Amino acid sequence: MTGLTTDRLIFRQWQNEDYPIFAEFYSDEANARFVGGMKKPEEAWRLMAAYIGHYELKSFSYLAIAEKESGELIGTVGLWNSVPWPEPELGYWLLPQAQGKGFGVEAGLAVRDYALNTLRFDSLVSYIDPANEPSKKLALRLGAWYDATIELLDFGPHEVYRYK
Repeated sequence: MTGLTTDRLIFRQWQNEDYPIFAEFYSDEANARFVGGMKKPEEAWRLMAAYIGHYELKSFSYLAIAEKESGELIGTVGLWNSVPWPEPELGYWLLPQAQGKGFGVEAGLAVRDYALNTLRFDSLVSYIDPANEPSKKLALRLGAWYDATIELLDFGPHEVYRYK
């Protein structure tokens, strides 16, 4: 998955230099509300390390995405399927300054196609907090449809958006 590109984006592994931006994103309730909640600096470090570890174990994860032109980190789009996770998930978050520019659709389509065509996943979903309207709109733009609402481990009720 690392090395995946789109017209404007590069998917890469997390780097030490990403940590301050990552930690700042997770320190803000408005940013982190729908992606596991706010994190203290050490918790953010451990989460970033978990993304890296997931990649080492599974060959896919939530990867850093950067603009090709500037090299600037703009967020993450990727795949998650830890041992207790119900199904492989397409997940995403973008830094506030990167939102509204079509990056989510561009990156999401690339990852969706990679999951279904290259990894040949039998299923792919996005688990979305019922109050997260922007994420639901993005999932629909990526070709998903609402399938059900489940209790997602310790995260409470989440709507399941299923991809073809």
